[in-house]
Amino acid sequence: MEPLDIVDTQSDAPATGKKLNATVAITVALLATFMGICKVKDDNINQSMQQAQANRVDHWAFYQARNVREEVAKSTVVQLRLAAAGKPAAEQAAYSEAIQQYEKIAQDQAGKKADAKAQAEQDQKTYDAANFKDDQFDLSDALLAIAISLLAITALTQLWALYFTALVPTAFGVLMGLSGLAGWGLHPDALIALLS
Repeated sequence: MEPLDIVDTQSDAPATGKKLNATVAITVALLATFMGICKVKDDNINQSMQQAQANRVDHWAFYQARNVREEVAKSTVVQLRLAAAGKPAAEQAAYSEAIQQYEKIAQDQAGKKADAKAQAEQDQKTYDAANFKDDQFDLSDALLAIAISLLAITALTQLWALYFTALVPTAFGVLMGLSGLAGWGLHPDALIALLS
C-alpha cells in the first residue's frame, strides 16, 4: 500500500467557492456581532422584567396588608360605637375620640391601599412593556440562529441559492432585533403566541 498524497483542497477549490465561503464568513461574523449586541440589551430587559415582577408582588402584598389594617380599624369603629351606645354621657367623649382615631386610621389605610394598588398595576404595565421587547429579541435570536445554520450548510454545499435562502431569516431576524433596540412596535403576535 502506498501512502496517500495529501491534497491541498484550498488550491483546488474554484474561485466562486472561495468567494462564497468569504461571503458566508463575513455574514456570520456580522450576525454574531449583532446577536451579541441584542443579547446585552435583552439581558438588561430581563433584569428589568424581574425587578418589575418583584415590585408587583411587593405592592400587592402591601395592598393586602393595608386592606387588613383598614378592615381592623373599621371593625374597631363598629365595636366602639356599639360599646358607646350603652354608656353614660360622661364616657361618650372618650369613645367619640377613639372612634375618630380609628376612622382616621381606616381612611389613611384606604388611601395607602389605593396607592399600593396603583403601583402594582403600574409594575404590571412596566413588565408587559419589557416583555414586548423581550419577545422581539427572542424572535430575532431564533431567526438569526436559523440563518447561521443555513449559512453553515451553505459553506458545506457551496450553493449560492442556499446563501440567498439564508438571507430571508437573516433579514427578518435583523428587523426584529432592530425593532427591540429602537423600540419599534413591530410584534408578530400570532408567531409570538405560537412560540410561547
